[in-house]
Amino acid sequence: MSILCVFHASSPGLPNKVLTHLDDIANTLAQAGLTFSHTPIELRVRPGGSDAHVLDACRVHLDQLMVRHGSAACRLINRDGVDAAQADLRAEHVIASDEVFAVVTGRAQLAVRVEDWVYSVMCEKGDQLLVPAGARRWIELGDNPFCVAVRLTKDEQGAQLAFTGDESARLFAAIDEF
Repeated sequence: MSILCVFHASSPGLPNKVLTHLDDIANTLAQAGLTFSHTPIELRVRPGGSDAHVLDACRVHLDQLMVRHGSAACRLINRDGVDAAQADLRAEHVIASDEVFAVVTGRAQLAVRVEDWVYSVMCEKGDQLLVPAGARRWIELGDNPFCVAVRLTKDEQGAQLAFTGDESARLFAAIDEF
């Protein structure tokens, strides 16, 4: 189930609003300049396989997303369990391009800071979130990650993560705390 928790930056332990209906989630995020949608996916892709195998299994769906959003670059999140070699996506970062975050299998939590508010979305298979360039964001995969997700941008340069150094992202409820 997709869940949106809206936090004021001054109270990271207590959400101001919790929504579970897709239309309510989309409308609330739209007011913050974010676009949320859900498209059922028939794919059965297991996280943890080689990236080449996962991308091949997702190719038709991925191509459709890239054409729909005018994207030329794709970053894959492919985790089944903890991998110390992976970048810590929980650290707050920005990118120079608009980004489409789409979950193909499993779940992931994407949080976006907009002024004094944090919009934390528990995304499930089929969820897509469009985040504008420069928005402060972080991704939480939980204590035992199980997720295939893609991060689509216009080009490779726009996809480069720039970490803000702000550690407050770690104060907000993580995926396993919902």
